[in-house]
This record gives sequence, C-alpha cells and structure tokens, in this order.
Amino acid sequence: MPSDKNLRTLVLDTPNKIGQKVKICGWVDVRRDHGKLIFLDVRDRTGIVQAVINPKVSAEAHKTAQELRSEYVLEIQGKVNPRPENLINAKMATGTVEIEVADLKILVRAEALPFELDTALNIDTYLDNQPLALRSRKNQAIFRIQSAIAQSFRDFLSGQDFTEFQAPKIVAQAAEGGAEVFKVDYFDHKAYLAQSPQLYKQIMVGVFERVFTVTSVYRAEPHSTTRHLNEYVSLDMEMGFIKDHTDVMNVLNGWMTSLTKLLRKNNVSDLALLGMELPMVPKKIPMFKLKEAQKIIDKKYGTKATGLPDLDPEHERMICKYVQEKFNSEFAFITHYPTKKRPFYTYPDEDDPETTKSFDLLFRGVEITTGGQRINDYEQLLANIDKWGYRHENFSFYLEAFKYGMPPEGGCATGLERLTQKLVGVDNIKLATLFPRDMNRIDLSLGKLKL
Repeated sequence: MPSDKNLRTLVLDTPNKIGQKVKICGWVDVRRDHGKLIFLDVRDRTGIVQAVINPKVSAEAHKTAQELRSEYVLEIQGKVNPRPENLINAKMATGTVEIEVADLKILVRAEALPFELDTALNIDTYLDNQPLALRSRKNQAIFRIQSAIAQSFRDFLSGQDFTEFQAPKIVAQAAEGGAEVFKVDYFDHKAYLAQSPQLYKQIMVGVFERVFTVTSVYRAEPHSTTRHLNEYVSLDMEMGFIKDHTDVMNVLNGWMTSLTKLLRKNNVSDLALLGMELPMVPKKIPMFKLKEAQKIIDKKYGTKATGLPDLDPEHERMICKYVQEKFNSEFAFITHYPTKKRPFYTYPDEDDPETTKSFDLLFRGVEITTGGQRINDYEQLLANIDKWGYRHENFSFYLEAFKYGMPPEGGCATGLERLTQKLVGVDNIKLATLFPRDMNRIDLSLGKLKL
C-alpha cells in the first residue's frame, strides 16, 4: 500500500512500519479509556488502526485527547509497535500493531453522533442521515463492492474489445415509449430525462461495433417498492455482427463469471464483513423460454403463470428456486418474451413472430438484466414504429444509423443497484443506492423540502 506524499502513512501500511515513526491522518472511529491510557481506533480510507495515548510518553497529547470523540479528524505522529501477543486482533488487517502516540493534532472537531455508526437503523433514519450513515464499516463495504462491480464491467468489456462511450441524459424522445418519463423544460422545447441509453448505444454500434456505457437513467414510475428506483445506474453494452441474442447472453455470462472471481480475489475483507456468499456462476447459465418457465411454475408450485405476458415478482422467485434446486444455479435466463410487451426495436423470432429474441437474466429471485437482439433493418424498424403508434420524425436521428447500414446487433442493460442489492443481501434497494431517488425523496423526504 503506497504512502501519500508529505510522509503520511496510510493505516493499512502500518504493519510494514514496525519500529518506525509514522504520521497517520484520519477520523476517530472509537475512543476507549483504560485508567490513564486512552485508546483510539483511527480510520482512514484503507482501514482502522489502534493508537495508544500514554501520558508518560506525551503529556500534551494526552491532554489534547481528553476532548476527543467519534468523528474528530486527527493528525497523529508516533511509533508503530507490535501488540502484545495476547492482544492481537486477528480480525483486523492491522491487528498485530498499534501506534504509540507522541504528537496529536485535532484538524477538525465534530458534534456528538446522533447514533452509533454500526448499529441497525430503520430505513427512514438511515436515509435522513445518509451523509453520516455511509461512514459505517458495513456501508463502506457495500459501496466498495458496488464500485468493484462497475469497474469489473468496464475492465471485462474493454478486454473483449468494447469501447466505452458517454450517453446523453437529456433526450428529445423516450426510447422505451410510454408516459413514464420525466419532462424537462429545454429552452422553448420539450425534452426528457433519458429512460435508457438504448438508441445511442445502437447508433454507436455503427461506429465501433462493440460499445458500453455506465450511465444514470430515469423512470417516472409512481411506485414505492423495495426493488425500484426512479433514478439508477445502468450498465449497458451493445455489440454488432451477432448470430442472435444468445451471443449477447454468452458475453453477459462471461462477465458474471469474471465479476465473482474478482470480488473473491480483491474484496476479501468486504465479503467477510458483510457475510456475503458469492454465487458460483455456471459455465452456461440455464435458459428457458418464457412459456417453458411458466409451465414449470404452474406444475411445480400450483399457481397460474401460463398465458401471462411476463413473470411477476413471485414467479421470478419461483423459477429461481426451481433452477437452484435442479441445476444448482442462482442465475437463470428467460427468453422469448411477447413481441407486444417489448420495445419496438426488439427482434422477433422468425419461427414464432409473436415472441422476440429477447431475454431477462434472473438472479436470486429478481430480474437484474434485460437484453436481446435488435432489429437492424431500416424498413422493418419503420414498420414497427408505425405498429407501435409512434411518429417517424421523432426517431429520424436514430434511424439515420440504420438507413446507411447496420449489422445484426444486440445488447443488454444491468441495473447496478439491483445487482448490488442481491449480491450483498440487503432487503431494500435503497440500502444499495448512494443517495436514492424515489417518488417520496430527493435526499430529504419531499414532505420536508420547502420548494
């Protein structure tokens, strides 16, 4: 672990500095008094280390330490000593050492905490105090995992010769159609917050063949559930010269395999802290057509799924349970959703035009990814725009890419927060979202905001 300039030592590097004088900077995580000795757990971006303030070593530091409490920001200078063998904390990366404090400087004082950082909070208390609640070890671990998910997406696709692009957030036309969009006053014109980067990533296939983007998307859906957000991060990819939707599924399967391997290798302490059990991703994730999955649900669980245009949340949980028991897989692909329930650009199956070469990836009982093959023929797109009741001129910018040659192509989109939620095992997607937006909250509850 490298040290910062100006001779600061990062906490995680202290075990490599035994017998040396160091300077560390960070927050007071916990203060404990034992007789005349004051013990501090000091936290920086890399971890926590114990510091000991002994009046016999520095009376001035001991005097300053009398006023310390959690979240004070400190600069400490002292000597790294090995802990007595009976006091080694094997659960801490720095549990073999402690800092004997010679000098202590308070950089910033902090008010008393309204709650202990690592205690359980109800969802409203957590969200109302999120700038502070995010400092807890558990939340740090959750969002390090989320950061690793996004980074693995970039790294894996870059390794597969995909090019990253930046998708716009303000658009002139809703990609998915419908009324569930946020309208924007754009000078003297109407515009919308993007529901998806879909149309733009398809355009970019005509430029780079293989592209991806990590972008915020917005859905004006008036729901309040444990699995939906009105703003979330979408991990989108699109690729050209495919045989069909299964090529996209194979790339997604490969990323899931790569992701779990990287988390298992690089996030050991986070996994342990959260008690996470990473899934074993099959070499080939089990795949069922929607009608097949519905028949299984009907027969296995005695419910009525057959004939519905989609799987409802309970049906998703049922088919995942079935796949777990029969194939030892926590993942399942469901394909061939009805043409009328998928966007206008979705490719119909030639053998069954009422269904599409589309798919959802289910994981631990919930859909985390939607994708499929897209229509790449210009005339067929025009016909579908008519069929869906849209106007050609509203899609003229998008259609230009297809008018002048687009290869067979497809792609998918994975919800970052939903994938995080299912991996780390929290029961509400808001606990896997930095600063969640829903119909009741923009940071503060909307009822508390004075607009």
